[in-house]
Amino acid sequence: MKEKILIVEDQFVEADYLRMMLTQAGYIITGIARSVSQAEQLIKSEKPDFVLVDIFLKGRQTGIDLAKQLSADNIPFVYLSANSDEEVLNAAKTTEPYGFLVKPFREKDLLVALEIAHYRHKHNQESKWRNEKQLTKDLFNIEKEEGNWNTKVIETAKVLQKHIPFDCMEVKYKPLESRQYSCFAFMRTGFSEYQTIDVNSLSTMSGRPMEEIKGQLEQSPIDNTAKWYNGDDFKRLLSLHPMKALLAKMSGFSSNLVLPFISSDSYMFSLSFFRRLEEGYNAEHLDLLFRLQQPLIAVMNSIAANEKRPALSFTSIPHRKAADPNPDFGTIIGKSPALLNVMDLVGQVAYSDTSVLLLGESGTGKEKIADAIHNLSTRKNKPFIKVNCAALPPTLIESELFGHEKGAFTGAHDKRIGKFEKAAHGTILLDEIGEMPLELQVKLLRVLQEKEIERIGGRDTLKINVRIIAATNKNLEKEVAEGRFRLDLYYRLNVFPVRLPPLRERKEDIPALAYHFMNYYNYKSGKKISGISDNVLTSMMAYNWPGNIRELEHLIERSILLARGSLIEDIQLPAIQKTSAASVESSYIKTIHENERDYIISILKKCNGRIWGAGAAAEILNIPPSTLKSRMKKLGIKKEFIP
Repeated sequence: MKEKILIVEDQFVEADYLRMMLTQAGYIITGIARSVSQAEQLIKSEKPDFVLVDIFLKGRQTGIDLAKQLSADNIPFVYLSANSDEEVLNAAKTTEPYGFLVKPFREKDLLVALEIAHYRHKHNQESKWRNEKQLTKDLFNIEKEEGNWNTKVIETAKVLQKHIPFDCMEVKYKPLESRQYSCFAFMRTGFSEYQTIDVNSLSTMSGRPMEEIKGQLEQSPIDNTAKWYNGDDFKRLLSLHPMKALLAKMSGFSSNLVLPFISSDSYMFSLSFFRRLEEGYNAEHLDLLFRLQQPLIAVMNSIAANEKRPALSFTSIPHRKAADPNPDFGTIIGKSPALLNVMDLVGQVAYSDTSVLLLGESGTGKEKIADAIHNLSTRKNKPFIKVNCAALPPTLIESELFGHEKGAFTGAHDKRIGKFEKAAHGTILLDEIGEMPLELQVKLLRVLQEKEIERIGGRDTLKINVRIIAATNKNLEKEVAEGRFRLDLYYRLNVFPVRLPPLRERKEDIPALAYHFMNYYNYKSGKKISGISDNVLTSMMAYNWPGNIRELEHLIERSILLARGSLIEDIQLPAIQKTSAASVESSYIKTIHENERDYIISILKKCNGRIWGAGAAAEILNIPPSTLKSRMKKLGIKKEFIP
């Protein structure tokens, strides 16, 4: 049976025309509302399956205001509007609609938009259900496995990370009859990598005496209300929680999500998640935690009492990193929150067959992310075909994608197998999809909807099983508004968008990327450059990088070739694009010392923590072992933190 649809449209003629078209197509119309208040009443009484909502309505409230409520109530909706300019599209996009129809539209456009909305809503619901089911299963597996306190909580952090993003997870607990509780934090340092922060390490990292840290811990109340705090709410929270204030000051946190619960052995627990994003959490995150409460309690119950009691004395818990099959992200370099967020999304979507849309400026690494999605998927042993839509003449794109039969057109001397056929049971990357001609966009939409192709000049319809990854450096909403990209194709591709941050938004990764390219071009050119000067690193951090990672790579390659000594002491950055040091310092960017700390830890990891001897960290860093030990002490690096 067709879905029940509510029409929210203040123009009577247009609303009646919609009702007529939808009724003929077999849909059930639950009513027509001309304002947000009327729509809210009809939603409450009629409970529609879908809502068609005009953006500009009678009264103060707009369709976008209604959409926010629909989103919270998990009711799918499609926008209707005569205004398709970029500003309206951007405002509407924040509500995550399931479609967007620009007036005037044909009956076919309306029905296709509803089909796409139905597909996306069904997929989203099924995907959420599968993910939550897997998450619950993972938590119960942690409960059953043997392991100490640290191992179990880190494993819990890893499985939660995919669904509840965080830069730090704090755990507080105490016996119900006690006033004293313990607090540990697990700081995210990479994908599936966490550093244990206890009171000892917190004292070292913050430069504050141990007694002061213990005093702040005792003054901080345990969270007893499940809630999320963003922006100003988070700032007000810090005045009541000295320990949270310290963590926020050290790491630039701006939002917090809290879930308290009681274990069966009478311990009060509180899981507290932190992000650097101001709007880091919402009701959906909290609802998920509520549904996971029982498996989380089961994990905490499984931790032996003799593990919990000693920790209450504020003794240090050594970091033991459990064996973890790290996903194959290839040569993706960096650990900034912006990049880790992308990797989290990749980890979520890779194992499904969902279409992915990669958005980002040129040089941000869209092709490498596409490689990672394919390599992590169940199709990794099948073909991965890449097509650059911008590099093909318009007259050849159709033949390249779908193939042609012999004699189909002048010059077609042989049968040609298209890229979609070559990618059978694998993945196809449609790079620079924004450059695809409009007439071919129609055929691509058919492929996505019907999962079949026809060779040019052929009579047979060929069923295909291909996963689609599309990528573009264009603003597709703007392309849609200006008539260069089909709205229905955009919403079909935009099922799972992943935005890659430009390098200026992940400057913490610049030193790691620079050293990666330095080592690569060192080997390639046969030179022996051992490092990059602080002045060069400072200049790179102040530069805006319009060419992103690709520009950084080219500049490092050039600097390697021009370097006269063993150190890169100069890099030729275009002066016109430089930003002031003040503007760099105003955002959260790691200091030179923090980057040095990360670099030393990465070298120690590669050497399994060895400082002395052939191939050990001191030799790779080209410094005496005693100097390395001194730097480690100054930077708060402990060998027990190195897995």
